[in-house]
Amino acid sequence: SEPPAWPPASAQAASLLEEAADLLVLHRDFAAAVERCEAGCDSLGPGTGTGPGPESSAEVKCSLCVVGIQALAEMNRWREVLSWVLQYYHVPEHLPPKVLELCILLYSKVREPQVMLEVGSSWLRDQTNKSLPEYGSLLELYLLHVLLPLGRFEGAEELVRGCDVFDSEQQLAFLGTICESRCQWTQREEMHSAAEEQQDAATETVLGALSRKLLTMLTLLRRALRSMSSHFYLLPYKKMLLATFLLYLVVVRLDPASPTSLPFIYKLVQLFRQAWAAVFSPIHRPPIQD
Repeated sequence: SEPPAWPPASAQAASLLEEAADLLVLHRDFAAAVERCEAGCDSLGPGTGTGPGPESSAEVKCSLCVVGIQALAEMNRWREVLSWVLQYYHVPEHLPPKVLELCILLYSKVREPQVMLEVGSSWLRDQTNKSLPEYGSLLELYLLHVLLPLGRFEGAEELVRGCDVFDSEQQLAFLGTICESRCQWTQREEMHSAAEEQQDAATETVLGALSRKLLTMLTLLRRALRSMSSHFYLLPYKKMLLATFLLYLVVVRLDPASPTSLPFIYKLVQLFRQAWAAVFSPIHRPPIQD
């Protein structure tokens, strides 16, 4: 007997799935592949693949999401993957095992396993999912790629002990893996703490050396300023102030081109010459007579 024909929506989604796969693999047009996947999922309508219904529609929707996840990852848009998938399945518990597996592996590869922490926990707690044949492999995947990398050892032990899928030997094996991972985590933490202590000690040493150098520089600067102050104390301040005032009169209040301003300019030049000679003479003595 011939297999039953697909409903029109499923046939359209299957056609879009084929186009999306060709765009992903052959043409490497990832954006167009995502568009085909979205169109295919929209054509199936809400609720497809989240409950009882035609098996072909659920499989097509799952395949569309798998192709879409791969296309988004190729475009380095992996941060959008989980939200993009959940807009078609709405809650984590309804994710197909293949989609959940792909999401766990993707976020583990980009070192963001915490993204799948709550999603994986919700999926594994669901009673319907516990009856699926993929449940044991997904629990192991969640354990190795999410819980242990995040240091959730107590949660991992509770999950293994409360799992009815594993027999006693498998539970002991997983508990041994958790214990080994805990030891490695502790060693890394101790090494990290030791490295931080060494870095802090080195930083304190460098800061101490810099503080000593800064103190020496400040001492030299203070001596230089004291020497300069004693040097400039002997300069003729009255003549310098008078020259500055005359310069103000000439530049601001007088016209240098006017004949009436020539005496002021001459006097200003004389004062500047005396000030210059006083500043750069080898020995500065206060004038005996002004």
